[in-house]
Amino acid sequence: MARVRKERELKRSRITVIGEGLTERWYFEHLRTLEGYRYDCKPRFFAHQSYEEMCKLIDWVTRNGGIAVCICDADITRTNEERNKRFQEMKAHYAKDDRVYICDSMPSIEFWFLIHYMNTRKYFKDSDAVKRVLRKFIPDYDKTGPFLEKISWVADMCSDDRLKDACKRAALLGPSNESYSEIYRAINLFSETIPKEKQD
Repeated sequence: MARVRKERELKRSRITVIGEGLTERWYFEHLRTLEGYRYDCKPRFFAHQSYEEMCKLIDWVTRNGGIAVCICDADITRTNEERNKRFQEMKAHYAKDDRVYICDSMPSIEFWFLIHYMNTRKYFKDSDAVKRVLRKFIPDYDKTGPFLEKISWVADMCSDDRLKDACKRAALLGPSNESYSEIYRAINLFSETIPKEKQD
């Protein structure tokens, strides 16, 4: 009974996606359109921001009764001890809050995109290293508005059960792997908000 109550509460709660930049913003806007997910995805929630600023946005969302999904790259934590400390503090702070989902990717969101096409545990030094491999599958991939604004690149990633495959692969990797993505947790959450008639 408690689980049913929690699911009902989830479906009533407003989900807000918070991200670091244009790539995240356009990916989640297109994903919402293609998959019928229900969440807020506004430009003002996507900017190059500090962890402190992210926390302020997360707290604003939860104070207003919502669920916050925070999407961020973890690559900087490999080389910047102070950023790593702040990031780990942020994750620990919200670890027991079931209204907050910290969905980081190492080294970047491009790794999440890549595992739609291939199953890999490979170590990638940085985002550029991932993008070089990703362009084998999305030749025109570019982190600029003219490319990102097109829905076709996300539509391709969602086709042929690739989104499901990416979720399975990411779940098996886990954050202990040298390259990983926790974005599958957000996808699982979004899937619970789809009206039943659309799932059938």
